[in-house]
Amino acid sequence: MSNNHATFIWSIADLLRGSFKGHQYGDIILPFTVLRRLDAVLTPTKQAVFAVVEQAAADGIPVRASLLRTKAGHRYSFWNESKFDLKTALGDSENLAANLLDYVTGFSENVKDIFDKYKISERIAELDEHGLLFLVIQKFAAVDLSPETVPNEEMGHIFEELIRKFAEASNETAGEHFTPRDVIELMVDILLAPESDTLAKANVVRSVYDPTAGTGGMLSVAEDHIRSANPTATLTLAGQEINPQSYAICKADMTVKGQSVDAIIFGDTLLDDGHANTTFSYCLS
Repeated sequence: MSNNHATFIWSIADLLRGSFKGHQYGDIILPFTVLRRLDAVLTPTKQAVFAVVEQAAADGIPVRASLLRTKAGHRYSFWNESKFDLKTALGDSENLAANLLDYVTGFSENVKDIFDKYKISERIAELDEHGLLFLVIQKFAAVDLSPETVPNEEMGHIFEELIRKFAEASNETAGEHFTPRDVIELMVDILLAPESDTLAKANVVRSVYDPTAGTGGMLSVAEDHIRSANPTATLTLAGQEINPQSYAICKADMTVKGQSVDAIIFGDTLLDDGHANTTFSYCLS
């Protein structure tokens, strides 16, 4: 099923052909895939969250983030304050670009950061200029990426497949975007082997850190291995990445899988360590 979803989403590139170059497809498809996933995740609580926003506005007081987080009602702390979602934004096609910008900027800062690094406002303007915005958003809105239909693990596979297709379309050298999966698997096996028995015990708490996180592949594989050994383990994934696009992909991949991204930091680890004085169970890079 994940391959079918990935193929459908990547088929949106057919709409872009002629107006955009092949290496630009991922710059559009990846952030809008994230947007559609989060749109679907927030749908059940959308009205409850916006009711809080409206009430705060009526009372003339700032809306409390803690209340929005509670009303959003999902495992990790992101929400959206806009009255729009993809469906309602499409319903006003004359103002679609403005509606989408209102929607994207309505996300909590931890998600807005992803879209800022993807430069989604520029992508919206470019699609609008080429007369493609409605068609592209209509396509994305048509695919069901709700957690009930696409569980977190499957969504992760879909997004990783799109990342791979994007890298191929960009004609980048393989090593520029990825450490090969089998190499990462071997690294994680070696890293965790001494603790194989301990990891299987109850109440295990572990943290994994990658100071050059890239698109998050090592963190993802490390989590898979630890969860395989102990599904109930309490796990924190932390990292730092200097490349804006890789950083956005890493955070986006974790977000669409329902993982916390609070410990993923943007910047140069050597010049400005975002995890100074923090200790971790494991470090790999």
